[in-house]
Amino acid sequence: MDVSYQLYSSRNHTPWEDVLRHLAEHGYTQVEGFGDVYDDAPAFRALLDQNRLTMPSGHFFPLGCFEDDLQTSLKAAKALGMKKLFCPAPEDDLRNGGDASDWIAFASRLEDAGKRVRDAGLQFGWHNHHWEFMPLPGGEIAMDLILEHAPSIEWEMDVAWVERGGGNALDYIARFGERITAAHVKDIAPPGECEDEDGWADVGHGVMDWPGLMTALRGAGCDLFVLEHDAPSDARRFAARSIESFRRY
Repeated sequence: MDVSYQLYSSRNHTPWEDVLRHLAEHGYTQVEGFGDVYDDAPAFRALLDQNRLTMPSGHFFPLGCFEDDLQTSLKAAKALGMKKLFCPAPEDDLRNGGDASDWIAFASRLEDAGKRVRDAGLQFGWHNHHWEFMPLPGGEIAMDLILEHAPSIEWEMDVAWVERGGGNALDYIARFGERITAAHVKDIAPPGECEDEDGWADVGHGVMDWPGLMTALRGAGCDLFVLEHDAPSDARRFAARSIESFRRY
């Protein structure tokens, strides 16, 4: 199965020419984009082509990238050959505060953004972190509010962030699997390990039950899997060991 790689994992380990060549050498065929690589989208597309890599998905932040800056985002996405566009995080006021009404209003904006992106012939969804699973002042869960009040958008589930936020990934897959069209495959280190990497581990070298999770995700119809590490000390090590583990799932 083709597997993608979130380029954010290598943001501190450039130049991109070397990153893409190394990924291709280890068998990656796809990558997922993020903000920095969109600065000169045609030039980055040329690098992808040189390494026989494609970019089926990308992250665009903040949500304003799909509002006032929609045309700029669409231009970059189409130049890079994307099909799925994801907003990966809320604005700061919702990360450290906010109540149910604030998240419902945000979900309404996501729903509107999704309509605009689909009108342009592309897919749109939300990518979670941990904030969405931490109870709000009234006990509500923001991810539930997003899924309810933005009913037409897709979900790129960052499975490890679900768990770090206190959610149960398998339960969410069972309940909302038809919304999950992509997933971030990342791992959490055992307690006390990899503290210099914010507690993340290479895929298959942590505590996440990736064989079971992959079975559930595939069963739900998810068909885009993106390997990611938020803070690897050695991105080449992460890329090589993680795709080796993923191939066993």
